[in-house]
Amino acid sequence: MSFNTALSGIQAASSALNVTGNNIANTSTTGFKASTTEFADVYASSVLGGGSNSIGSGVTLADVEQDFSQGNISFTNNALDMAINGNGFFIMSNQGATQFTRAGLFGVDADGFVVNNTGANLQGFAASASGAISGQLSNLQITTDNLSPLQTSQATALLNLDSRETQPLVPVFDATDQDTYNHATSLTVFDSQGNSHIMSAFFVKEAAVNEWTMNLQIDGEDIGQPVPSVASYSVTFNDDGTLNSTVPDPILIDGWEPLDANGVRNGAAGSVAGDLPTDPPTTSNFVFDLAGTTQFGSDFAVNDINQNGYATGLLAGVDISSEGFLFARYTNGQTRVLGQVGLANFRNVEALSPQGDTAWAETFDSGNPVVGTPGTSSLGVVQSGALEESNVDLSEELVDLIIAQRNYQANARSIETESTVTQALLQIR
Repeated sequence: MSFNTALSGIQAASSALNVTGNNIANTSTTGFKASTTEFADVYASSVLGGGSNSIGSGVTLADVEQDFSQGNISFTNNALDMAINGNGFFIMSNQGATQFTRAGLFGVDADGFVVNNTGANLQGFAASASGAISGQLSNLQITTDNLSPLQTSQATALLNLDSRETQPLVPVFDATDQDTYNHATSLTVFDSQGNSHIMSAFFVKEAAVNEWTMNLQIDGEDIGQPVPSVASYSVTFNDDGTLNSTVPDPILIDGWEPLDANGVRNGAAGSVAGDLPTDPPTTSNFVFDLAGTTQFGSDFAVNDINQNGYATGLLAGVDISSEGFLFARYTNGQTRVLGQVGLANFRNVEALSPQGDTAWAETFDSGNPVVGTPGTSSLGVVQSGALEESNVDLSEELVDLIIAQRNYQANARSIETESTVTQALLQIR
């Protein structure tokens, strides 16, 4: 019986050595979680026997418990690398099998899908063209297509027109003559093909109190109706210098014919339908908004000026927010939401089954995965350009290694002692 007891101790010490050795071996493994051995004593029992004087029969390995505490976060130069700060696991599809991992070593494959270093696909919620996030998990993909241009349909300007100004010296407006207007500003706008154009606004003080006229040109060409004519709009202010909002008419630019560098129509939307100047133009649905513009007794100022169009964009890079939103950055300064990373958590994470490659699978004891997005419910946030290090404490593991070694030696000595005693009995004559 002593041999079996000591042998169980050797087996337990060997299990402890194996677990500790595995922890030490994975000290530098991204997303690795350390394990600890848990042992239980063994007693032989029967209905008729036993009691307070029972002698134990050794030890058994009760469980190998995983430690899912947070590992340190280190930063990398890869924007697709992600670390989870808090609870949760990345959801991976490995040839159709769902796995879970804390290792955020991600890149893209030949088709643009986000994969880890074993080729498994990162799961998330795809976004529509308008940026709406789907409610169904799928393989996240980074599309490398160019971002199509957007024609300018809305321009806004927040200005201050100097109330101390008087009428220009020359009463007839001429964009080439600065004596025919008081103030001017410009911004870049885009046609339907993504070609850029310069729109200029000229402000002329009128004789009537609080009255101004705004004249618009694009690329130095008149854009009023009938084409071509000066596009003029009345701008009226209240006595306190604020814009008169009782004038409901929007500043609609409906005579723009996009031209190329040579002054020839380039065929973009907004040009006339036919070849002759007398052919009717198509409306551009282009609104210029001066909301918030003031007329105060201070110098002319352009506080803000903007528009909603842009040229064709090439993919320049990818960004990931702490909420897991995957953004594509383009060379035209625009961004587009491609999707959102999905995370999963479990009621009993210690019961997850290790699958290798720093991945786990759900079990009956772990419960079903609770899927959500970073920063919601009990799920942590993600850090882009970073990785979670192993949570192995090397100093603690080395101490455990010494303890397991001594336990192994002590149990081996028990067998040696039992052998000596047995040999002595065999030598009795």
